[in-house]
Amino acid sequence: MTTLQLLQQARAARGAMATASTEQKNRALSAMAEALEAHTPAILAANAADMEAARGQISDVMLDRLALSEGRIAGMAEGIRQVAALPDPVGRVLRHVERPNGLVIEKVSVPMGVIAIIYESRPNVTSDAAALALKAGSACVLRGGKEAHRSAAAIVAALREGLATAGLPAEALQLVEDTTRKSANELMTAVGYVDLLIPRGGAGLIRSCVENATVNVIETGTGICHIYVDAAADLEKALAIVENAKCSRPSVCNAAEVCLVHRDIAAAFLPRLRGRLTEDRSARGETPVELRLDEAAAALIPGTPAGPDDFDTEFLDYILAVKVVDSAEEAIAHIAAHSTGHSDAIVTEDDDAARRFTSLVDSAAVYVNASTRFTDGGEFGLGCEMGISTQKLHARGPMGLEELTTYHYIVRGSGQIR
Repeated sequence: MTTLQLLQQARAARGAMATASTEQKNRALSAMAEALEAHTPAILAANAADMEAARGQISDVMLDRLALSEGRIAGMAEGIRQVAALPDPVGRVLRHVERPNGLVIEKVSVPMGVIAIIYESRPNVTSDAAALALKAGSACVLRGGKEAHRSAAAIVAALREGLATAGLPAEALQLVEDTTRKSANELMTAVGYVDLLIPRGGAGLIRSCVENATVNVIETGTGICHIYVDAAADLEKALAIVENAKCSRPSVCNAAEVCLVHRDIAAAFLPRLRGRLTEDRSARGETPVELRLDEAAAALIPGTPAGPDDFDTEFLDYILAVKVVDSAEEAIAHIAAHSTGHSDAIVTEDDDAARRFTSLVDSAAVYVNASTRFTDGGEFGLGCEMGISTQKLHARGPMGLEELTTYHYIVRGSGQIR
């Protein structure tokens, strides 16, 4: 089936989704979760084929993003059930005004219509995105990367079965069959068919969508995330935060890529950081972190000299760029020049430094004494998220159900004329 035919089917199904009751949508989501679990063997077989084809073509870290297991599929099903348990975002009265002439004006949340998502080799995005879009009353068109296409197709087949079981049209969930650049361009320019396009992936994909799309786009996810270790930092706290932010899952957009260290504590902190991220991890059989050091950091600890692009790179790997700064103001200025506006953190016991940092760092999520890895819909209490928006209009930060709706005004009168 061509991409245009898929879009036509999704467009035709949007009315049924927009008028579906909360109970019907929740019943469909429950059935989708059950179908996902029931089809686990088929999904794992498809994923094994994807993994075999991808070995040697993508890094081990990216292979981990691609891999599914019974536990991960169970987690995907649980994520769908969590979305079902969330309040319905459709039909909420956001504002109620009664005018002197008797008109009653209500601002009411309504579905987007057709939401398209372009994403790369993360099969769990398939179920997360579908659940969120459908609960938000929209049809959903998914276009995954070629590395994960077999996995995505098996997941979508199960989810569509669940949709149909609940009496909603299976056509409301579509998977684009063409994984070439052509289909991505078709979605970017599908005016009249796609109401909102959300790209989830690397910098190249995001840039392509922002530069070429003629449909509405929410820019997501490239994460050059910083952790600034202030002169007043608790060093034990800082070590734990940096290791977690870098190593707990380095292939995701909320992993730290840069560590900025105040000069006053650099001589004490950097040797301990190197020990924590290299020798200690190697001794435990874990992957050590390669430290890319600026000149001042390299004078204090051994590592790889930082290249000209290392402070502007989303490594998505066990690599951390390290720079020594003279002040909190220099750290803030560096972040302003190099951050992608995703998630940035300060580690400090100085309340004034924390206030300056949170006031001046212009990112979707700004942390004080916590890992950037918490920038996530589930961790923010939103359920699973569609992505992390790094723009400022309509949605910013983790995008949950509310961010997947729009609104219109309903005006009730009794014959008023102007």
